[in-house]
Amino acid sequence: MRKLTVRLARSPADSIPVGQLAEHDRRTYFEYDPAFLQERVSLSPFKLPMRTGLIEHTDTGFGPLHGVFDDSLPDGWGLLLMDRHFRLQGLDPATISALDRLAYLGTRTMGALTYHPSRKTERDEQWLDLHELGVGAESVLAGDAEEVLPQLMRAGGSPAGARPKVLVGLRGDQMLSGEDELPDGFEHWLVKFAAKRDVGHAGPLEYAYALMAEAAGIDVPEVRLFEVQKGRSMRRYFGVKRFDRLPGNVRVHVHTFGNLIHANFRIPSTDYADLVKVTRALTRHHGDVLRVFRRMVFNVAAHNRDDHAKNFAFLHDSAGTWRLTPAYDLTFARGPGGEHTMTVLGEGRRPTRDLCLRLGAQAGIAPRSMNEVVESVNGATARWTEFADRAGCPKKMAATVAGALRTL
Repeated sequence: MRKLTVRLARSPADSIPVGQLAEHDRRTYFEYDPAFLQERVSLSPFKLPMRTGLIEHTDTGFGPLHGVFDDSLPDGWGLLLMDRHFRLQGLDPATISALDRLAYLGTRTMGALTYHPSRKTERDEQWLDLHELGVGAESVLAGDAEEVLPQLMRAGGSPAGARPKVLVGLRGDQMLSGEDELPDGFEHWLVKFAAKRDVGHAGPLEYAYALMAEAAGIDVPEVRLFEVQKGRSMRRYFGVKRFDRLPGNVRVHVHTFGNLIHANFRIPSTDYADLVKVTRALTRHHGDVLRVFRRMVFNVAAHNRDDHAKNFAFLHDSAGTWRLTPAYDLTFARGPGGEHTMTVLGEGRRPTRDLCLRLGAQAGIAPRSMNEVVESVNGATARWTEFADRAGCPKKMAATVAGALRTL
């Protein structure tokens, strides 16, 4: 039987056992530590109830793990690097269990949950070469790289999402691998790379969208556009300051909307009305409901149709309070079959202003507040060309986006 201890590591000096994960006969079980039950702090209130005894994960249609632990695993890019690592060890990735993958990450996870005992990995605090890492990531995605740079393997193995990315520590122009604790003065950032088909475009595009979202009144983390050049090779990468890390290597528990309710983000199956209901029940904060409404309106107007269930998440602080995270993964996206991944009252192809307002009314948002949000978003999208120019988006791409933006 494979076993792991799950710990809630709020900081290097504050790490407490949450319970034990176990795997037996292809079934996964979890049992809370009795002391953690006394904390009365639920880390996943909908799918992992706070109670004594073994809790079997029976929702195998969702995946092999409870959603809260699945949030610790990466998606496409991180899994690709992880599989490369296991193959180098002579192991078939198909035989590697979910608990083995959690043990491989150990303390190098996003959020605040860590897994023990972990597989030992060497930490190297050499300065990172962002250009070299970006070119290496392109080669890995294209299938051209026989070997993966050790720094890329380490710093890129835990973030979720399909696009290649790395976790870094940033202090001025100095950059270190940032998958674990950082030296004093460094901040935790995430830097995204691009596939070969959109080299030089994806970074400026997402940066322009962050500027537009901020102008629309959406709370976005601090962002940067990293420009790196070697000879004639120039790359521009989108960077975002991590909201699951605070100064002093403080970690924050994060739970995605999809994994909270065990909704597979790869299958369009959720509606913004579902997100509103979960937000209200979890945060009990009308301001967060209004933030969801604003992001919905923005995604509809800005043609961001990659609005799947893992692109919304919640932060859980040490007092047990849940709050909606800052917005992330905002960019131009055509969506599955040209539709929004998350529907608006059942409509995914072309949600209207009326549908958005109807959903907002069901959520208890005042008409005046809704109209202010819509006009704020309309005002921001009308300035698209300004933001695209500031980000250095190619003219052809900027024109494509401009043709898809909508006034609600």
